[in-house]
Amino acid sequence: MSEIKHPAHLEAEKNPVDELQKFWGRWGKQASYGLLVLAILVAGYFGYKNFISEPKEAEANKAIFRAEEYYREDSTKLALNGDNANPGFLKVISKYSGTKAANLANFYAGSCYLKLGDFNNAVKYLKEFSSPVKQLQIRAYGLLGDAYSELNKKEEALEQYKKAGTYYEKDEVFSPEYLFRCGALYETMGRTQDAIAMYKIIKDKYPSTPRGAEIDKYLARLGVTQ
Repeated sequence: MSEIKHPAHLEAEKNPVDELQKFWGRWGKQASYGLLVLAILVAGYFGYKNFISEPKEAEANKAIFRAEEYYREDSTKLALNGDNANPGFLKVISKYSGTKAANLANFYAGSCYLKLGDFNNAVKYLKEFSSPVKQLQIRAYGLLGDAYSELNKKEEALEQYKKAGTYYEKDEVFSPEYLFRCGALYETMGRTQDAIAMYKIIKDKYPSTPRGAEIDKYLARLGVTQ
């Protein structure tokens, strides 16, 4: 009977220590460089966060405070441009770019420009804003719709009104209002069926809101009586 020969790798298991030594002998320099780069990146991230990012956020929050007060007082130009001692929203945006305060300042600046009738700048700054706070994002979409509507960019306005009206259905303050504005704009464009569709959403989903309470008369005007 002939002798059965086993493959070499079954004759004896490889010594893991020997294998590691071989690997390190061949790739040790490259591995060391890789670990060094990783260590530098990790240290850089935490250094940036602790010594640059977080202090900048705190400073930005302090800087925007007076501008927000001016905004609440309806002192629109002071809120936008600041006074001799305090920065306005525009300065916060330019000086503290990348911070949460600067992002919020984009919303405020867009709103200020809308009040001042500068609709192009309103669009510019509102488009730069985004927020995980749903009601605030609804408001930003709605203000964008208003700005586009004032610029007679009706399709863009409709898009933003739809976003505002459908972004967060649980909201009963802004959602029905912007659905209504969307429907009203459709009416001015002669798109009756689209207007009816918007008004029906209000009737079905927001019957207890101010817009919901009066929506039947707008539907009746368009021939819908049920």
